[in-house]
Amino acid sequence: MSRVQLALRVSDLEGSVRFYTSLLGVEPAKRRPGYANFAVADPPLKLVLLEGEPGRPTVMDHLGVEVATTGEVDAATARLDELGLFTQVEDDTTCCYARQDKVWVHGPGAEPWEVYTVKEDSAVYGTDGVLAREDGCC
Repeated sequence: MSRVQLALRVSDLEGSVRFYTSLLGVEPAKRRPGYANFAVADPPLKLVLLEGEPGRPTVMDHLGVEVATTGEVDAATARLDELGLFTQVEDDTTCCYARQDKVWVHGPGAEPWEVYTVKEDSAVYGTDGVLAREDGCC
């Protein structure tokens, strides 16, 4: 299983959840304070909604590729390193209500990409050292 992730920072989380539920035809897979995610089968997409500042337009927060195993994250890290791209690995980190292994890389426009696997659910939002925001997470 592999799917692209799009994380959006939205000013109206509840309105966005309603909109994307209608657009994608699925309910959120996870809801937590200030957070929702959709696991869409077709097309394979993980849409993450992060609560932003009220009244601000929606912005892209980060992009990613969700994979099934830590081995796939390790393989992506090796491939990106071989290409000469700067990577930052975060093993066993908690972010966005999940314990994950991940690797970060930035595109030519400084857009952050993560290749990650979810190891287990978490009751806490967590932190992320690469993309630390005011709220302490990705």
